[in-house]
Amino acid sequence: MLLRLDTTDSRPLHEQVAGAIRRAIAEGECAPGDRLPPARDLSQALGVNANTVLRGLRALRDEGVLEFRRGRGVTVAEGADQRSELLSRTRQLVADAARLGYSKNDLIEMIRGLS
Repeated sequence: MLLRLDTTDSRPLHEQVAGAIRRAIAEGECAPGDRLPPARDLSQALGVNANTVLRGLRALRDEGVLEFRRGRGVTVAEGADQRSELLSRTRQLVADAARLGYSKNDLIEMIRGLS
């Protein structure tokens, strides 16, 4: 798995780490059930602190993209490729709405109106 961080990106590093892993899953570099390298190895490859990588991994776990299993390490969750793509699209929608002057609550009301 080849991950890169953008040094010009203003987002916090842990969000960039999570985003890089999301992209790898969405692009098929990591499939559901695949085991990720240890956080220490990822941190060395990315040139960031291991705690930063762990924070990004925990965020992905909380989103349901990754699973932490004792003795098996961190694996990509079943359906994570689809969930990762949907989360990416959702983030883009929220960013586009903000750029156009809509708040998250405005966006939620728009979505509720669709059902």
